[in-house]
Amino acid sequence: MSIFEPSRSPWTGRMLSILRIVAGLVYLSVGTMKLFGFPPPPPGMPPFGLISMLGISAILDTFGGLLILLGLFTRPVAFVLAGEMAVAYFHGHFPQSFWPTTNMGMPAILYCFLYLYFVFAGAGPWSVDAMIARSKSSTP
Repeated sequence: MSIFEPSRSPWTGRMLSILRIVAGLVYLSVGTMKLFGFPPPPPGMPPFGLISMLGISAILDTFGGLLILLGLFTRPVAFVLAGEMAVAYFHGHFPQSFWPTTNMGMPAILYCFLYLYFVFAGAGPWSVDAMIARSKSSTP
């Protein structure tokens, strides 16, 4: 096998699942921090109401992170979360500076493109989506 050929390893799909699970766990923890205060938020984080931009992002982070973690409705959820991260970047970071290293927008950019990847790659074999697909393909 050449380093330039696509991998035929079963670990390609498994690593996609592991990447999705880790991203979902981290994203879920951001949402629970915003919604429930656990884990404890960093000092100076402003309070928010649920009917605010931060409140809507808290709901998306919590429930979107949970769905990504489970691998349920991965493609549409990842599409919504990629959009959320694009809005977060252009609304909260880009006005401060053009450069992501200066405006602290690197996590938003990386999550945006990570979720765009999940839109096209799917959830991987260790997911509820894959279980549903397998059950539908085995049904006559």
